[in-house]
Amino acid sequence: MSHFAKAQWLGVLKSVLKDRSVVIPDVVADELRTGAEQIHHLRSVLEAEWIRTVVLETPEQLAAFVHYESRLVGPDRRNIGECGVLALAETLPDAVAVVDDRVAVAAARGRPVTVRRTLGLLCDAIRGGLLTVPLVSALADDLLQGDYRLPFKQGGFAEWSTREGLF
Repeated sequence: MSHFAKAQWLGVLKSVLKDRSVVIPDVVADELRTGAEQIHHLRSVLEAEWIRTVVLETPEQLAAFVHYESRLVGPDRRNIGECGVLALAETLPDAVAVVDDRVAVAAARGRPVTVRRTLGLLCDAIRGGLLTVPLVSALADDLLQGDYRLPFKQGGFAEWSTREGLF
């Protein structure tokens, strides 16, 4: 969500997730608060009425967090947010973790958690008639201007999706 907020596309994500409850773990909210000091658009995630923050506090949530932390977090303390997202999704009924980090997705394999990548959600939204290829192409290009990684370069979404047989 932070990448969407930075690129000022958070509203598109809301339309894609409209029928779903959206929660973020407290560790992600903490990262967003810290980042909002430099990147003011991040505050929009914290202020969005459709996004609720959940404190990781149950023994199951904390055990899952520790599991992911031991696999994903190094001395630089990166990936704390991914650990929280995976732990929360693992312990909430019918939850889906939306995680794009390749290493975090790999860490979730074999665990009782459903993981989706953002690009997959956007492609589902195109297939469902909620978004268009040109809109997702523009969104992807804006995301790529930051440090977001996608399996294509700027201007390449339509070609990539055709090559992959997505639509």
